[in-house]
Amino acid sequence: MRARDHGITLGRLAPGPFNAITDVAGVRVGHTTLIRGEGPRVVGEGPVRTGVTVVVPHDGEPFLEPLFAGCHRLNGNGELTGLEWVRESGLLTSPIAITNTHSVGVVHDALLAHAVRAHGPHADFWSLPVVGETYDGVLNDINGFHVRPEHLDGALAGAVGGAVAEGAVGGGTGMICHEFKGGIGTASRVVPADAGAFTVGALVQANYGSRELLRIDGVPVGEAIPTSEVPSPWDAAEALARARSGGGRGSLEPGSGSIIVVLATDAPLLPHQCERLAQRAGLGIARMGGIASTGSGDIFVAFATGNRGLPGPEPTPAPRNPVARDVRMLHDARITPLFQAAVEAVEEAIVNALLVAETMSGADGITAHGLDGERAVEIMARFGRGPRARPA
Repeated sequence: MRARDHGITLGRLAPGPFNAITDVAGVRVGHTTLIRGEGPRVVGEGPVRTGVTVVVPHDGEPFLEPLFAGCHRLNGNGELTGLEWVRESGLLTSPIAITNTHSVGVVHDALLAHAVRAHGPHADFWSLPVVGETYDGVLNDINGFHVRPEHLDGALAGAVGGAVAEGAVGGGTGMICHEFKGGIGTASRVVPADAGAFTVGALVQANYGSRELLRIDGVPVGEAIPTSEVPSPWDAAEALARARSGGGRGSLEPGSGSIIVVLATDAPLLPHQCERLAQRAGLGIARMGGIASTGSGDIFVAFATGNRGLPGPEPTPAPRNPVARDVRMLHDARITPLFQAAVEAVEEAIVNALLVAETMSGADGITAHGLDGERAVEIMARFGRGPRARPA
C-alpha cells in the first residue's frame, strides 16, 4: 500500500492521476526484476536480488530526439553516467536506466546497442547513455554480475505509462532505505492553474539513510521503531563481515548506500532551469531525514518535455535542421511552484518506496524488514499528524 492508501498526505499540492512520474505525458517506466535462490552467498550463483529499471522520457525515440535536461550531485559516492554531457550540452539523449553498482557497465553497453539500432548499424554517431546505480550487496550476490543485456532489453520493451510498480522491483529489488526494505518509489504533483498547471513527476531508487533519522511528514518514525525492535539488515551484514574477518570491523555502516532521483516535467524549461529543478530533490530527501552521508551517492537528473522536437546529434550539418530554432521558456518568476512540486514529489516517492516494499530475505539469510504502514500511521497520530490525528 502506498502513502495515500494509508491516508498519509504529504505536502500541499495535488498529485496527478497516477501519482507517478508517468503523469508527465509520454513518460514510461519499465522493470526487470531478478529474484532467485536462498541461503549462503555463493559468488556467481546467488542468492540474486537485483534488476533494472528504465525511465523512457517521451513517446518518441530518445536516442534521436533529445530533451532539455539538468543534473545535480548532492554527494558523489555513486554513479550516474553521461552527466558531464548533460551539463555541457543541456540535453538528455537516452532513456535513463538504474541498476546495482556492479552492473552499470553492462546496462550502459545494452543502452548503446539500442542507440545503434535506432541510428542504423552504419551510422556515424556516438552516444553517452545515462545509467545510475545504488548498492544492493547486502541482500544480493552483487559480485556475481547477474544483470545481463537482455534484462535491460526486457525493461525497455515492457516500459509503459500509467501506474508504476514500486518497492522491491527492477533496480530497487535488493535495496535498503533507512534500514527498512527500500527500492523504487514514484509520485507526482500538479502546480495550480495560475502557475501553468504543469506536472512534476519523481522516481527514486531509495537505498540510503539510518533508522533513527527517518521522518515521515516531520514525525520521527525511525526513532519510534528502533533496530532493537525491528532489526537492521546493515547490522546483520556487519556482524557477518566481522565474523569472517576474525573480529575486525567491516565497512558496512547504516546510512551508506545511495539514492538516485529522476525528475520529469512537462513545463517548458531550459537546461539551467532543469538543473535548478534537479537541485530541489535534495530537499525532499532532507525532509525524510537523509543527510547525504559520506558513503552515500545522492545524484539527481531532471528533464523537461515542454520543448519537443529538438534536433538530435548528426554526423554533419543537415539542411533539414535549421541553424536556429525557437524554444519556449517558463519565466523564472513562475518557477517556484515547480520547485515545491519537486520537493513534495520526491518526499512522497521515498515514502511510497518504503511502504510498498515488503520484507525480503537475501544472501546469507540477511533480512530487510518492510516498514509497517499501520505502525507508521499510529506513530504519526501520536504526534498530531496523519489520518488518525485528533483535530486541534
